Amino acid sequence: MLPRIAALLGALSLPGLAQAGATHYPLTIDNCGAPQTFAQAPARAVSIGQAGTEMLYALGLGSKLAGSSLWFNNVLPEFQAQDAKVERLANNEPSFEAVVGKRPQLVTVQFEWMVGPQGAVATREQFAELKIPTYLLPSDCEGKDNLVGADGTRTQPFRIETLYKSVSQLAAIFDVQARGEALNQQLQGQLEHARQRLAGKDLSNTSALFWFSSADLALDPYVAGRQGVADFMLQTLGVRNVVQSHEEWPTVGWETLAKANPTWIIIARMDRRRFPADDHQKKLEFLRNDPVTRQMEAVRQGRIIILDADAMQAGIRLFRGLETLSSAFATGDAGQ
Repeated sequence: MLPRIAALLGALSLPGLAQAGATHYPLTIDNCGAPQTFAQAPARAVSIGQAGTEMLYALGLGSKLAGSSLWFNNVLPEFQAQDAKVERLANNEPSFEAVVGKRPQLVTVQFEWMVGPQGAVATREQFAELKIPTYLLPSDCEGKDNLVGADGTRTQPFRIETLYKSVSQLAAIFDVQARGEALNQQLQGQLEHARQRLAGKDLSNTSALFWFSSADLALDPYVAGRQGVADFMLQTLGVRNVVQSHEEWPTVGWETLAKANPTWIIIARMDRRRFPADDHQKKLEFLRNDPVTRQMEAVRQGRIIILDADAMQAGIRLFRGLETLSSAFATGDAGQ
């Protein structure tokens, strides 16, 4: 049995967790300002966003999924068996018709730009008209204005509690609260382990840059701004983000980034191919050959960390990302 799944199942037997109360239906949850009511546990769901999909898999709810979409990375190995039974509606955004065609009793949504006021798939009202509840991960709406900036702008720093809230609320919706409590306990343990690895280490002069992708390698890159999920990861580990913008993923010129001279550069590894720079190998080639970036200390010293793109998002991979970063920051080895 895989270690993480074994740990989760083992946690289900811990005192208190096995005693988690059953859901009393009808259940109404306030989700990003839009109350969603469930008469019973959904028998069929569709997910728009990898973070929500893998959250449901981690809760053992793969059999309830009728379709998934919006994938940055391949599914985690321990979820392959569940995922193999779920139809992939689209690698990126699905059509409204494709989602509705699965007759879901719940649609989970990772990003408000997918289902929201200017949703690429639809608005929440369009789903509500068909009596289909939508659940937007709170991490993408609480303390965030998704109408400002391409990927939204944080009005408050990302709070890890919003991710735990997603787990707890999804567990309540599906009446698997004990699994939700166990999963949250596991995730909290991973975060603390990553933090403790750096206990006593002075990182006050250590800085970093997250490079997600670029619409074209000749254009300014999409990098992690202040107050978002990636910035939270750095703050948790005591490392400074060199980007000043409060946008989630602003574009910033390489001359500006080179002048900031980050100690580390963290690049996203993706299996999707929307942009050429989604390929992390192309990112590496650019950094090592561009006349500006190749002079950066992090590039010259090989301090480049490769991280799954979805580990930079508010999902269960975030915690594995923290472990990867803390290991590199502790040893000074990017592990390439």
